Amino acid sequence: MESASFLIFLHSLLRYGLLAFLLASLFFAWRGYLLQRPILVGERMATIVTVVLAHVQLLLGLIIYMLRFKAIGKMAGLHQRFWKFEHIGTMVVAIVLITLGRVLAKRAKEERRKQLLVGVFFLLALVLILWAIPWP
Repeated sequence: MESASFLIFLHSLLRYGLLAFLLASLFFAWRGYLLQRPILVGERMATIVTVVLAHVQLLLGLIIYMLRFKAIGKMAGLHQRFWKFEHIGTMVVAIVLITLGRVLAKRAKEERRKQLLVGVFFLLALVLILWAIPWP
């Protein structure tokens, strides 16, 4: 179980990096959209790092889920339901939204459309993530 403890620590720590880049990407997208300015290289990189961190976070979460599945099965009540269904399901949807936002923005022709897509999809993902994070 030591490897699971390390992975849980890493998963918990990585959430702050993901939230920081998600917030930065949201800020850049909405600022660019509202001020009608072009997307800068650093702003584009922030969205890429956000997507990468989200996928790493999902992978770690799935590994932890598989390692601890038997222990979770012994828990009872709302705690069990949160970990087995709500947390993982909501996070998967949030990461799908982040990925969709980046992919659709990449395919869009106009700068404003790209910024709007990132802004909307990342904002929806942020709301879901903030709801599903088990805050200490």
